[in-house]
Amino acid sequence: MEKVFFMELRKVYPLLVAKAERKGRSRAEVDEAACWLTGYSREELSTLVESDISYGDFFRGAPAPNPNRDKVTGSICGVKVEAIQDPLLRDIRILDKLVDELAKGKPLEKVLRK
Repeated sequence: MEKVFFMELRKVYPLLVAKAERKGRSRAEVDEAACWLTGYSREELSTLVESDISYGDFFRGAPAPNPNRDKVTGSICGVKVEAIQDPLLRDIRILDKLVDELAKGKPLEKVLRK
């Protein structure tokens, strides 16, 4: 099992937000990307970020994983997202990729594959 599965969402999520904010993007955009990917509402996301839920359980419990998430391709941390075999790890890396694209200035509509 990957160590990232056991990390607390409340510790990981602020790092994703900080990465985007350093590049002039907003928490709202990161929230929208996370909600798009998982199917959580903003209210549910906010509650979960304040809870003790693990990062893995956050993704395992996603109410409606977006069927278009497989359209997210490219490298994150030197690994091709589409080559990751473990579906849970792939979803985690897809969120990393979405935040990375936001931080690089890509419009939110393109990040969310609309």
